[in-house]
Formats: sequence, C-alpha cells, structure tokens
Amino acid sequence: MISEIIKLNSGHEIPAVGLGVYLTPPNVAENITIEALRAGYRHIDSAQYYRNEHEVCEGISKWIKEDPSKNKREDVFYTTKIFDDNHGYELTKKAINVSLERAKDIGYIDLILMHSPQSDYERRHGSWIALQEAVKSGLVKNIGVSNYGVKHLKELLSYSDLTIKPAVNQVEIHPWLARKDITEYCKENDIKIEAYSPLVKGLKMNDEHLISLSKKYNKTPAQILLNWSLSKGYIVLPKTVTPSRLFPNLEATSFQLSDEDIATLDTLDKYMTTGWDPTTYPLDDEKK
Repeated sequence: MISEIIKLNSGHEIPAVGLGVYLTPPNVAENITIEALRAGYRHIDSAQYYRNEHEVCEGISKWIKEDPSKNKREDVFYTTKIFDDNHGYELTKKAINVSLERAKDIGYIDLILMHSPQSDYERRHGSWIALQEAVKSGLVKNIGVSNYGVKHLKELLSYSDLTIKPAVNQVEIHPWLARKDITEYCKENDIKIEAYSPLVKGLKMNDEHLISLSKKYNKTPAQILLNWSLSKGYIVLPKTVTPSRLFPNLEATSFQLSDEDIATLDTLDKYMTTGWDPTTYPLDDEKK
C-alpha cells in the first residue's frame, strides 16, 4: 500500500507528496501555496536559491489565518535549502537566520537541506555543524541534504562530531534515472529519499510504456510516474503553477501499481538527468 505519511529518522513525519516551487515566480508562489494547501497538500518545498521563501511562508501563514480552528501550522511541513555559496559554518549560520526571518510568520522551519555538496570538506563539515546547532535551537526541526552521492553521504556520516544524521537526501529520481546506488545506500542508513523532477519535466509523457500503463489503470501519465516513486517509499515533489493540476497529483496515492508494472518501468533506467547532477561532484582528494 502507498503510504501518505513517511516517518523520518528524527521521529518526525513528512507527507509523501509535496509541492515543489522551483522556478515559481515570487508573485505566483504565495497564491499557488495557498491553493495547494486548500487542495490538501501539507508539504511545500522551497529553497533560498528559488527566491520565493518569503512568499511561500506568506502563503502558509494566510492559509492558517483563513480558518485557525482547522488550519494548523503543525500540520504543514515546510522545507528550504542552503545554497552552495553559503557553505561553511559562519555563512550557513547567517543563511539559516535569513531563512528563519523569512519564515517568521510561521514560527519555525520543518526541514533545512544543504542544496548540494559543491564546495569542499571543510565548508560542508562546517555547514553541517551549523545545521545541527539549528536543530538544537528548536527553530529547525529536521536537517538533510540534496544532490548528495554515496561518497558525499559517506563523508558526512564519518564526521567525528556528527550528532544528527540527515533525515532525507533529495535527488532527481524517475524511471529513467533510478539511482540505485544512492537509493540503496540511503535505505541502509535510514535516510529517506525525496524525488525531485519525478515527472521528468514532462519530457516522457508520450513514452509508450507510460501511455500503456495510463490506459490500464485509467490514470494520467503523471499519476503513474508519481505512483512509481511512491511505491518505492520515496517522497515526491511534483511542481506545478497550475491549480487544476494540484489535486490530480495528490491522487497518485490512491492506487497501487503492480510489482510487474513497477518492474517494467524499472527497465527504462538510462541515467537521464533533466538538469544539473551534483551527485557526481568530486571530493577534495579527487580534484588533485
């Protein structure tokens, strides 16, 4: 069965379907956040790099104020990310405070991720120490990483002063980019996978396998793709600025692909990225 809620290694729970707001303009982000929450979403994924943190938090705040007796802050899971140019202990501390200021109307941040591993050992390590301190402050509930390959995860888990493991690793994943090495390593270490670009940015909606399964289950190709990720226990982050597409994406939890059909989609894996891929970023000793 598809789980609509995923339990993190921190003990906190995260909705399995979230709204991604990458490339969502600031003047659109607030409204699509409100519309998503009205549609039933309880998980919004932003980042400092997206330049819409404030607007997303405003959307959450306004939704809560619409009906405070029913719309509760604790029911919404809000994520942001620290970008590469803010790696390092002091820079990350400042960046965390900036994000907290933008989120002041909602009180705290549920999850902060390191957006990628693209710096060096010292700065990545310093950033993680700052993130651990943010959790201890109570204003950040969970921390994790994004775009981390196995080697980056191994480096992080080897920190001598590690007190909090990453709750998630957010990476691009879909049937054409299965990342079995990363997903298996994360599973072994109780780090949940968050799949971004789970709809392959619309590039594969006419794939014959997808069309066939869409007809078989009477679901849209997008719902088939989301269900593939959900069936594997991943958290999915479909992106849309079109309100009419919000609820259909949530409905991807309402059915279950068969093991045979999941296996069919698994055969499509061919390392197809639709954007950047920092999971390949070299460690310090690999740059020499």
